[in-house]
Amino acid sequence: MFCRVRLVSHLPRWSPGTNHKLWKLRCLLPQCPKLGAKMSAGQSQKAETRDKGTLQELKVPFARTETGTFFQEQPRIGNQYLEDAFLQRYLKTHLPSQVLEKVSLDLERFGARVTAEIDSLGRECELNPPALLHYDAWGRRVDHIVTCPAWKRMKEIAAEEGLIAEAYERKYSIWSRVQQVSKLYLYAPSAGLFTCPLAMTDGAAKVIESLGISGPLAKAFGHLTSRDPKKFWTSGQWMTERKGGSDVASGTESVAREQPDGTYCLYGFKWFTSATDSDMTLTLARIMDAQGRVEQGSKGLSLFFLEVRDKEGKLNGIEVQRLKQKLGTRQVPTAELLLDGSKAHRISAEGRGVASIANMLTITRIHNVISAVAGMRRVINLAREYASKRVVFGKLIKDHPLHMQTMARLEVETRGAFLMLMEIARLLGLEETKMASEQDLHLLRLLTPVAKLYTGKQAIAVISEGLECFGGQGYMEDTGLPVALRDAQVLTIWEGTTNILSLDVLRSLAKSQGQVLAAFCSGVQGKLELASSISELESSVQLLQDALHRLGQFTQRVGSKGAVAMELAARDFAYTLARIYTGALLLEHAAQPDASSTDTYAAQRWCKQDLCPIDSEEKAGCYDDKAVSMDTYLVYEGNPVLKGKL
Repeated sequence: MFCRVRLVSHLPRWSPGTNHKLWKLRCLLPQCPKLGAKMSAGQSQKAETRDKGTLQELKVPFARTETGTFFQEQPRIGNQYLEDAFLQRYLKTHLPSQVLEKVSLDLERFGARVTAEIDSLGRECELNPPALLHYDAWGRRVDHIVTCPAWKRMKEIAAEEGLIAEAYERKYSIWSRVQQVSKLYLYAPSAGLFTCPLAMTDGAAKVIESLGISGPLAKAFGHLTSRDPKKFWTSGQWMTERKGGSDVASGTESVAREQPDGTYCLYGFKWFTSATDSDMTLTLARIMDAQGRVEQGSKGLSLFFLEVRDKEGKLNGIEVQRLKQKLGTRQVPTAELLLDGSKAHRISAEGRGVASIANMLTITRIHNVISAVAGMRRVINLAREYASKRVVFGKLIKDHPLHMQTMARLEVETRGAFLMLMEIARLLGLEETKMASEQDLHLLRLLTPVAKLYTGKQAIAVISEGLECFGGQGYMEDTGLPVALRDAQVLTIWEGTTNILSLDVLRSLAKSQGQVLAAFCSGVQGKLELASSISELESSVQLLQDALHRLGQFTQRVGSKGAVAMELAARDFAYTLARIYTGALLLEHAAQPDASSTDTYAAQRWCKQDLCPIDSEEKAGCYDDKAVSMDTYLVYEGNPVLKGKL
């Protein structure tokens, strides 16, 4: 009572007037007793009862320590398939009717499971990240990575749902990848990052399939593509070493010694291993000859397969040094490993490791796109749910035009990214069933890095803006919202940063002697044919064709400027490809007979942005010789690095 009365006694300092009820409170409550003064038990009880009665009569807000329950209603997800009209419309447009019926039923059922079971498991994975136990109670070194029960349950669900198996069973022929990607798209935002081991599992299965399923690989492939939770394996990917980065040709120091039985023992330090609790992995190493010599560069690298544990369940010549402390993706065990005689099988031709791992990179980059697009979709779904419940300034958020304009911009970005994802899934399905044309193969080679780099950037921007739709709640960890932004940051880094992938795009053009770019232009024109005959889309088609024309002019001009100019333009070049092709996909979708007015509006909105930033930046002088030196001076002005060079 003493503290409560003391606080209320200060109310007149801010009281607006003597007639205010809060001011009257001081007059009605007893004076604070002096320090040392004593009250009898009866007096104390009477005073407390009188205080409570007075406060209740005056109904003073927050006069008690109990402030009640939180007053903002939590946004909740429903069946993410049934609530995604755009996904449903895409599948209806592209899938044969018999395939559509079966796929729709499966996705509806799975969407319900995501809401009822998977989403809460994913949250549990976030709240209970992995831990490393170096020693057991008796002092034996065990290097055991401890994961929560929800993480283990995610592995069982992945097998039960065939999240990897569906792609390799090819039940729906060329549409099997579209079906698998649609399912992963619903799954990813609720998966607690179990999508990471699934990405590498899919990639490992793809590599094994491309190399030939035989010998020890037959066993591995069977486990990777199993629907039986007791048999299902996940795979890791151990490529990055102490020097780090994407330059594995000069950064790989691990060596392999051949054994009499034809297997190899691997020695080296892996600085970054994803999903380290997986059952197997693929990794690169240099084969050491009898004199202890190895060949440097990419030609010296071979690809190896190893099981993480032996038949007794002990680690296979592996020491786990530590778990990595990361900005996001904390749910995924990522560790530094020492390989000290790990038994492995060489699965590539000697010196062909980099070429053999390419298929894995294609698949994992596509999974990266899935996570990016799915993350965007989820934050928008939650934000629109919240906007229909949260009242500010006298009306629901959804009734504020500026808020709806902001969300509409996010929706356009997400729809464009979704169509790019599904286009790659379609092309991959054609490639895997041997039904892809040469143009399809060129497009798959080009669009995979383009989509990965662009959607990674989109995801960070859209999710960041999406969190803003929740105000302060978007910043509170216990809402479960901020993790989406922390996890999204990895999308621009893992499997190649934006700049690395931009240079990869240029390599695809050079290696194909321009055929990849020709396939791109032809693909865009093909998608515009139907849209060009629709009056509502005519102006948007013209904007996109103009951008395509400017892109063609740029490629002709830059050829005479040398490699440096093209490297400077690489990032903007990739962005231009992404914006043009996405625009073509949106226009193609809007031109379908079952398209809605929102499909038309989304295509129009997309095409109003700068579709050819490479042309704009060139005109601004960003790629000329002076820009090279000025960029460096701009960054390092006043820094000792430039001392004596100005």
